[in-house]
Amino acid sequence: MQTEVSLNMPRKKRTPDPIGVGMTAKQMRRKKPINTDLMVDVDPITDNQKILFDQYKEGKNIFAYGAAGTGKTFVSLYLALQDVLDENTPYERVYIVRSLVSTREIGFLPGDHEDKSWLYQIPYKHMVKYMFEMPTDADFEMLYGNLKAQETIKFWSTSFIRGTTLDNCIVIVDEMQNLNFHELDSIITRVGDNCKIMFCGDSTQTDLTKSNEKNGILDFKRIIEIMEEDFGVVEFGIDDIVRSGLVRNYLVTKLALSL
Repeated sequence: MQTEVSLNMPRKKRTPDPIGVGMTAKQMRRKKPINTDLMVDVDPITDNQKILFDQYKEGKNIFAYGAAGTGKTFVSLYLALQDVLDENTPYERVYIVRSLVSTREIGFLPGDHEDKSWLYQIPYKHMVKYMFEMPTDADFEMLYGNLKAQETIKFWSTSFIRGTTLDNCIVIVDEMQNLNFHELDSIITRVGDNCKIMFCGDSTQTDLTKSNEKNGILDFKRIIEIMEEDFGVVEFGIDDIVRSGLVRNYLVTKLALSL
């Protein structure tokens, strides 16, 4: 005798797959993962850029200093972003740290920390734009918005970094010539587990006025140069200037006159 099945019997609900099944920890944190296939291949175009690439690939922290217009910050940000977007690395975000103004205080600017630092983020946004091949400006704006919203790229000023431990990240300290020794010392001691740090700057462009503050970067450099196992030190000169035309001629002439 066959048993009739009532159409009104409650059906067993299908248990949905747990959220995150088949996803890496990074992908779970990033609701809209960035398609790394959109990143362009950037190759070094000067000898010292190649040294920076090689030192970084060897796992070293970086201290890159010297002439303006040599691509120190661009190359550092490219290498850092490439690693952070790689699902196989422990790095989750890039921190860009710098002194926002020569006085190193931003309290007089309106808004919160994000508002105050926005003006200084623009050059880095332009750099990132050259690292991705996007169909339209609108597509790039969406991509960059995702990078910011997911905190893949995060900006800090030296005024806000105290008391913070930086884990699972790559830290780029840009315009380091505008930081005194105490600030440089405070930043490097924030480095935690699975963290790389990259210093970029040019001591001849400092906004600091007091001689003891100006010498801070030189004292800091002396320490870094002794730490050969931890740091790759790369000095950029006139031959490394990659900007063309008027800007390059101006920078070369300025360096030649020791101004």
